Amino acid sequence: MTDPEEKIRISGQEARSGATPHMTRYILGISLVLVIAIFAFLFMK
Repeated sequence: MTDPEEKIRISGQEARSGATPHMTRYILGISLVLVIAIFAFLFMK
């Protein structure tokens, strides 16, 4: 059995264990534009 006090250290890349697509910035930008458009539509109604 392993010692519960033993610390395991791994790098961030090993923790993710793979590539991450850089789509978050596009999703956030599109979502922001859509929310502003919906609020503008509701305000003008």
